[in-house]
Amino acid sequence: MNSPHFQGVVPILITPFDEADRIDEDSLRRLVDYCIDAGVHGFGIAFATEIPKLTEAERDRVTQIVVEQTRSRVPIVANTGAPSTQATIQHSLRAQDLGVDAVMGTPPDASAELIRQYFTGLCKAVEIPLFVQEVSGVMSGALLKQLADESENLRYAKVESAPTPTKIKDCVDHCGDRVTVLGGASGTQLIEELRRGSQGTMPWPSLPHAFVRVWDLWQSGDGTGARQAWEQQIQPVLRLNGVVHKKILCRQGVIAHSHFRAPDTVPPLDDATQREFDEVCERLDID
Repeated sequence: MNSPHFQGVVPILITPFDEADRIDEDSLRRLVDYCIDAGVHGFGIAFATEIPKLTEAERDRVTQIVVEQTRSRVPIVANTGAPSTQATIQHSLRAQDLGVDAVMGTPPDASAELIRQYFTGLCKAVEIPLFVQEVSGVMSGALLKQLADESENLRYAKVESAPTPTKIKDCVDHCGDRVTVLGGASGTQLIEELRRGSQGTMPWPSLPHAFVRVWDLWQSGDGTGARQAWEQQIQPVLRLNGVVHKKILCRQGVIAHSHFRAPDTVPPLDDATQREFDEVCERLDID
């Protein structure tokens, strides 16, 4: 299976919408180029992309745009998880046909045997590599190893359930080099995850330069510099409301509008948080 390798900074792309709540294709293309110019190592299309709020046609269109604009410069993984195995397989086959390099499944909240059946069925159906999104705590390192041993194309894990450093260590200890483990959860504990064997992170796309800087410092052996860069350039943003990620991209002219698709469950910034957001942007030269 000769496919690009996922490691490093692999942001989950957001979907920009215009004033009429349609996909803003030009903004999405600018976002892809912005992140690649920053040095990211891959892309994800997943829940932060608001895929549950997209129609099937829109979901396909977002994937098509990302594949077209990326032009094979970095690999792409698409989250194709659904409550049923059959729906997950159908989403995965469609994403494979559209040109992504890997798909990502989310384990159902079920027994180990049902999880095994879910991923075994998915691995048999697709030809490209598979990510496991470990988000609910149901996936242990031992079970991940069993799945990887049974399915050649199960090669990656995105670990997000708390505490992520402990979960990552469990997965790395059991799987070794068999599964490449990356962190998620916005990169909130990125340094701790890297110390325990994580091979990358899958954050929001709002701070690609900062995340690449941290990764490069870590890879060069400068752990102290990596932590300082994370504390200075990333942590101030993570302390704020989740709505700020689109606002940051809008503020920099990468996307035209910062709203989420209705129903927008992300609370708006109150006056105090807006002031803090402006202060952070000024300090980090985000304009």
